[in-house]
This record gives sequence, structure tokens and C-alpha cells, in this order.
Amino acid sequence: MKKYYRIYYFVVVLALAFFIFPVSLLFAQTPTPSDTLTPTPTEDPQQTNDLNNKIRDLESKVQSLQSEEKSLSSQISVMDNQIKLTEYRIEAAKSQIVTISDDIGSATNKIEHLESSLTDITKTLLARISATYQLGSIQPLQLLLSSQNFTDFINKTNYIHIVQEHDKKLMYNTLQAKNDYANQKDIFEEKKQKVLALQTQLVSYTDQLDQEKSNKQRLLSETQGSEANYARLLAQAKAQLAGFSRFTQSQGGASLLGNQTACDDWGCYYNQRDSQWGGNSLNGTEYTLASDGCLVTSMAMVYTHFGFRSVTPQTINSNSNNFASYYPAFLKKTIVADGTTASRVASSIDSELSAGRPVIVGISYDSGPLADHFLVLISGSGGNYQMNDPYTPSGHNISFTSKYSVGSIREIERISI
Repeated sequence: MKKYYRIYYFVVVLALAFFIFPVSLLFAQTPTPSDTLTPTPTEDPQQTNDLNNKIRDLESKVQSLQSEEKSLSSQISVMDNQIKLTEYRIEAAKSQIVTISDDIGSATNKIEHLESSLTDITKTLLARISATYQLGSIQPLQLLLSSQNFTDFINKTNYIHIVQEHDKKLMYNTLQAKNDYANQKDIFEEKKQKVLALQTQLVSYTDQLDQEKSNKQRLLSETQGSEANYARLLAQAKAQLAGFSRFTQSQGGASLLGNQTACDDWGCYYNQRDSQWGGNSLNGTEYTLASDGCLVTSMAMVYTHFGFRSVTPQTINSNSNNFASYYPAFLKKTIVADGTTASRVASSIDSELSAGRPVIVGISYDSGPLADHFLVLISGSGGNYQMNDPYTPSGHNISFTSKYSVGSIREIERISI
């Protein structure tokens, strides 16, 4: 009988040795998230700080220059600094994209490798824990009978508990690490979304830079690089916009109206105060279409007469190239809408109307030398004209002389499309 007990004892000791030592070795070599996941920073903090400081300095400088008295040289200076500011913003966006992309690439590779390793370790642990608990299911009496003495029995019992505790701890740590890696994947997914947002922003900045450079060239072209020309054109633009505001105030203000658009065989009637667009800023300025958009609205009506029914006042207003570079609320003589160019050309009224072509006229409501309001004459002759008035509520196909006199006409322009 003693012979059988010795054999049983020998088997138990071998089993204990098999389970104890591999677990200790595995536990000691298991990687942790902090050892393997943390990406190495690729961004130069000093370079980033320098770039941010340049951006802040230029923003302050542009704001200061914009408050100075307008001149060609001051406006060119604003444009030059704005162009440089946009270039710095592009550089900053590109730097962030490179940095985050590098981190994403490095971390993604590490996460994929560690997930694979953790999966293998988890499978191993599941098998080991099962075997360990099978060993732990040995009855105390069996263990006692296989022991040489009570001390030997206590040692064997402790070995089993140590194996079980090590396996449970390692399993917990492994599962915790997998959860940490899953959280890190969410973080890096957020970084990917940030990269997409930065790429969209980069496209916007690039388009903005192209527009700013174009605006500078337009300003030099329109003023011929002359301070005298700039001053003359700026005064003209300011006078026209002041006339628009003066007219609107004299007529009761720029309150918005509803349901003003009316289309027929001639084209579409639009009202500058229509709630669809009346409250919109006139090309990003302090003016609105409702208060100062009579000329924009008149041009939109003429476009529809020539078949471009998709054109509205907002269509023209949304293209900044339709406005003067030296005064962004001033509509240029030649504009583009729906991909089609239209120019205002000095002409006479009756000859155009008799040919079926509308005429835009500028009138001075207070008998001043400059036009304070623009409208569209659509038919008639000899002073007896029908008009589309962009200010008057439902001013579609109404008598011109019911509101204004022929003597108030200051400008006459046909539209060449």
C-alpha cells in the first residue's frame, strides 16, 4: 500500500512543478500597455509654439491695419498680411496632419500586434486555469495521505493556492489590458476623425489663399495701382451705398416681407426685402440685401428675363468676385451668375424696350446728382413705363410714374449677356 502512496505522491509533485514554474515565467514576461502602446511624439513643440505665435501676431496685426484709414497701400498691407496668415494656418494644419497620422500609423501596428498576443495569452490562461482547478479539486484527504508529514501537506496545499492565485491575477491583468487597448483604439479613431477634419480645413484654407491672392490682383487691376484712382473709386462706391441707405430710410426702412417672388413669361420679379434673402449680409459687409440690395436684385430679375430662372439676388450676392475689391458692398459693372457673364452698358430706354430688352435705371428720389435706387423698366415708351421695383412691396409690373418721375432718372443701362 505504501508503494502506491509513494507513486501517487510523485505524480502530484510533478504536476505541481509543471504548473507552478511556467505560470511564474509567463507572468513575469507578460507585456503591459504602458510598455508597448504609448506612441512616440513626432511633433516639435518649439516649432508648433513658434507657428502659433506667428499666427496670433498676424491676426492682431491684420485687425489693427483694418482699423486704419483706407488707402491703397493700407489695403495692400492688409491683404499681404492676411495672405501670410492663411499660409501659416495651412502650414499649421499640415503639421498637425503629419503628426497625428504618424501617431495613428505607429499605434495601429502596435495595437494589432498586441491584440493578437493578448488573444493567444487569454486562450492559454483559460486552459491553464482549467487544469489548475482540476488539480485543486484533489480532496484534502487524498493530499494528506500522499504527504510524508503535516508540514509537507501544508506546503502542497499552499502550492495549489499560489498557482490558482497567480493564474487568476494574470487573467485579470490580461483582460484589463485588452480593455485598455480597446479604449486606445477609440482614442485613435478620434484622431483619424480629427485628421479628416483637418484635411477639410486645409482645403478651405487653400481655397481662401487662392481667393486672397486673386483679390489682391483684382485690387491692383481695378485701381491700376494708383492711390488717386483708389481714392476716386472708393468715394464713388461709398456715395452709392450711402444713397441706397438714404433711400431705404426715406421709404420707411428695410423691414422684411414674405411671398414676394412672382414669375411669368417675362421672367421673375424679386424684392430685395424678401425674407428668403433680405436679412443676408451684402457680400459679408455691414449692409444687407434688404437695405442696400436694389441693384443686386434688379440684376437678378434681368437674368431671369434672359432665361436664367435659377438666379436669385442671393446667387449674385454669394459670389464675392461680383463686388469691387476696394469696397466689397459695391456691385461691379460686370458680374457672373449661373456661369453666365452680364455687363451693364450705358444706353437709352425706348430703343431697348422696343426691342423687348429690359433696362435698369438708377433714380434719385431726393433729386440729388447720384442714383439712390435702382429698378427694372420692363415695357413702355415715351415716359409711360412699367417697372419691377425691388423695394416696393409686390412691385411687380407696376407703373413707373406711380412712384417716381421720369426726371428722377440718373442712370440708364442695358444688360449685355
